[in-house]
Amino acid sequence: MKLLLVEDEAGFAGALREVLERDRFVVDHVERLDLAREAALSGGYDLVLLDRTLPDGDGLSLLPALRAARPGLAVIVLSARGEIVDRVAGLDEGADDYLAKPFAVDELLARIRAVRRRPAELEVATIQVGALVFDPTNDEASVAGERLGLARRELRVLAALAKRRGRTVLREALEQAVYGFDDEIQSNTLDSHVSRLRRKLAEAGAGVDIHAIRGVGYLLKARA
Repeated sequence: MKLLLVEDEAGFAGALREVLERDRFVVDHVERLDLAREAALSGGYDLVLLDRTLPDGDGLSLLPALRAARPGLAVIVLSARGEIVDRVAGLDEGADDYLAKPFAVDELLARIRAVRRRPAELEVATIQVGALVFDPTNDEASVAGERLGLARRELRVLAALAKRRGRTVLREALEQAVYGFDDEIQSNTLDSHVSRLRRKLAEAGAGVDIHAIRGVGYLLKARA
């Protein structure tokens, strides 16, 4: 799952990003509304964590544009402005949830899971390819009921391929799904993730193949 964190307090953002990445999220961080608008509207994110008090305005002002352009994008507001009137304003503007600071990280993670389970989420159904089952809501892959032990970036590669099973996924699209925009990407890094993923799927008896489309990308399909 790829998140956009919009937060101007560097210390808080760094600590929260570290926790989220340990929980296998890919996180991009911006500090201003203008950067948040450009990033969020470009696509590629499953959820936005949005502060209200930002250097160039109230984070809530971003919500109408997000709802108009990407109605399925989940947004959770994280703000020190936690009075009832503030929470009501956030929800009325289109936020899916509103969490007042300070908060427990476990509560935030639970709210993220809850938002992704709501009917508005467009990809709640599990995906099956061969014996492999991928659950987009919980970001889990399993074979014969056994959860696969995949590293975070291997899981992001699998998620991108599974959602477009039977179709070629461009390298650029895979890199966007797997890496944050602060990450340094070596020329063969993606191929290394795919190689390890192939091995783990084969060892689990997933019955799938990941085909390299030379110079273009990769394709996931059930083994014939």
